[in-house]
Amino acid sequence: MALQPASGARDLLPQDVGANRWICDRLAEVYRRWGYDEVMPPSIERLDTLEAGGAIDPSNVLQVVADEALGLRPEMTASIARAACTRLSALQRPLRLHYSGSIFLAERREGENPRVSEQLQSGVELMGASASAGDAELLRLLLDAAGHLPLSPGQQPTLLIGHQGLLALVLEDLPAELQRPCRQALCNLDRLGLRELPLSPGQLQRLEAVLNLRGEPASVLQQLEGLVGPSELFDSLQGLVASVAEQARSQGIRLQLDPSFQPQFALYDGLVLKLVCKGEFAPVAIASGGRYDRLVQRFSPNDASASGVGFGFAVEEVRQLLEASAGLPPAGAGSERLVAFARAEQLNGALDRLQQHHRQGLRAELWPDPCAHRAEAEQIAQRRGIADLDWLG
Repeated sequence: MALQPASGARDLLPQDVGANRWICDRLAEVYRRWGYDEVMPPSIERLDTLEAGGAIDPSNVLQVVADEALGLRPEMTASIARAACTRLSALQRPLRLHYSGSIFLAERREGENPRVSEQLQSGVELMGASASAGDAELLRLLLDAAGHLPLSPGQQPTLLIGHQGLLALVLEDLPAELQRPCRQALCNLDRLGLRELPLSPGQLQRLEAVLNLRGEPASVLQQLEGLVGPSELFDSLQGLVASVAEQARSQGIRLQLDPSFQPQFALYDGLVLKLVCKGEFAPVAIASGGRYDRLVQRFSPNDASASGVGFGFAVEEVRQLLEASAGLPPAGAGSERLVAFARAEQLNGALDRLQQHHRQGLRAELWPDPCAHRAEAEQIAQRRGIADLDWLG
């Protein structure tokens, strides 16, 4: 019998579970105040749902052996979008939903079996809101939720903001066959790969300028306008950033615009975002998301106005970050009282006494074996960190 969990999986100890629950409850209370209702999609879905119309590589999905093509969800958005467009289709829009639960990723290395990665997420999905209002609400909500986590200034929280349309503007003058490899090189920060493409000196110079372009949003947008000319998208992003700038400043969260920033999955067709903190050894991404109108429209082919935007917090990354900075509350206390007894025939009486304490709201536990004397029971209570003994002698 195997004594270790599957490769990539791990056991969560009581203090880990308690801290994760504290984080999820804290975030869920923020979502609730903003009018979001909780949902829980199934862990197992049809593969065509999980692959989100080609946005998620099948190799990232842990497949389940069954009569039909099934897999474990690698993220939450596609499943919630499916439910919103089917079972929840009659509900008035905008539709505000929040969730917490595990996602499962297949991490594959050449010549090896898939490595399982289970991650706990907490997040929101906003369906049917216009791009301007929906994006602004999402950023405000993300900042509000982050503000209810005890992040420290030393962790230097930074909200990275991007938009799929920015690179489209940069690349639109290139030949169609070069746009995809250029986008890939820019998103991967691959300067050498960019220089190997058949670009003119002027084209290469402009793309290398974009490769280095990230930082304070107003400055980045100004430089982009100098490279490609004016655009309504620049004005829209400037207004979006302005709508959250004061909130971010008051919370000590830096805003950074990055035209080449891309999230892990190709779900998004508009705004993209990521909240990053300085970890003990490397930057830690604790939340990410964006706008995914095309995904929702795949589930609602007769509704050209269908839209969606959302984000998810990586709960265990948040927990580990807060543990390193002593930002979590003290672990839950153990039992307040130990019930112990001297003779086997006193077991039922001891259980009755235990439940009396429970009805009074106390956390009490039973020592299941008879103790020879009270001093033995006191020693057991002391070893278990329990101060109060209820002794049936």
